[in-house]
Amino acid sequence: LMKGFVFALTELDELPSTVLLYNSGVKLSTQGSKSIDALKTLQAQGVEILSCGTCLNYYDLADKLEVGEVTNMYFIVEKMAQADKVIRP
Repeated sequence: LMKGFVFALTELDELPSTVLLYNSGVKLSTQGSKSIDALKTLQAQGVEILSCGTCLNYYDLADKLEVGEVTNMYFIVEKMAQADKVIRP
């Protein structure tokens, strides 16, 4: 389901400015994820891809990040609070 959702984001006429990955969602940006190509496509088109560092550590994936940057939950919450629109699967 998430693979389809992330791919659908690449097909939007107006791309999101940022994709925030937290909790188990960080697995989408790490080795073995079937969403890596779609996330890389989004990143190449200027979309900011951010994964929660604490979440990556919790799932023991900190060294397996394939796309995007590491951030923290404070920054993620701040981004969501400032956003005009938040799309959730």
